[in-house]
Amino acid sequence: MSWRATCRKYAPTARNYTASKLMSQVGLRVSEACKLDLADIKWDLGRVGKLHVRHGKGARGSGPRERMVPLINGADRTLRWFIEDVWGQFDDAHTRPGAPLFPSERKNTDGSSRRVGDDALRNGLAAAAEAHLPGWDDTLTPHVLRHFCASELYLGGLDQLGIQEALGHSWITTTMRYIHVQQTRVEDAWVSGQQRAAKPLEGLMG
Repeated sequence: MSWRATCRKYAPTARNYTASKLMSQVGLRVSEACKLDLADIKWDLGRVGKLHVRHGKGARGSGPRERMVPLINGADRTLRWFIEDVWGQFDDAHTRPGAPLFPSERKNTDGSSRRVGDDALRNGLAAAAEAHLPGWDDTLTPHVLRHFCASELYLGGLDQLGIQEALGHSWITTTMRYIHVQQTRVEDAWVSGQQRAAKPLEGLMG
C-alpha cells in the first residue's frame, strides 16, 4: 500500500498501481490492460465478476483473441477501489461509450480522458520498484508480474488448464514455463498421502 499512499501525483500513481496489481493477480498483459474499457468489467458474471479482455494476444498472427478473466485472487477488490475512489479524478463520464478503464492525464478535444499508453504503465512500475524495491527497477516488469501470477495461482491450487485460460496462452507448454515453484511436489504429495493413510489407522486404534 505504500506505493499509492506516498505518491506525489495520487491519481496517476493509483492507476499504475491498479494496473500492475491486476497483472500480478490475474495475469493481464500490459497491452491488454491499456485497451480495457470500464464496460469490460462484467460484475454480474460468475461469483466475483469477470473482465472481458477483447484484445488478447493471438497465436501466430491470427489476430486478437478474446477471453473472459474471472476477477479472482482479490482482483475484484482492487478494481472496486480504483473505480469508486480514483477513476473519477480523471473523468466523470462513467457511462460514456468507450470510456477507458485506465485513463490518461491527457484529454480528448471533448474534454474526456484519453486511454493510457503502455509506456506510462511500464514507467510507473519501474519508478515504484526503484522507490520501494531498490535493485528491482530493471527486473520487475509487467511480464515478470505475469510469471508471478501464474506461480501464485498454481500454489493457490488452480490447475494448469485454469491458469492457461486466465493468462490467455494458446499452448499449455507456455503456461508450464510460467510456473515457478519449489521443486518438492513429489515429496509434498508423498507426505500428504502418508498423512491421509494414517488417519483411518488412528481411528481403528482409537
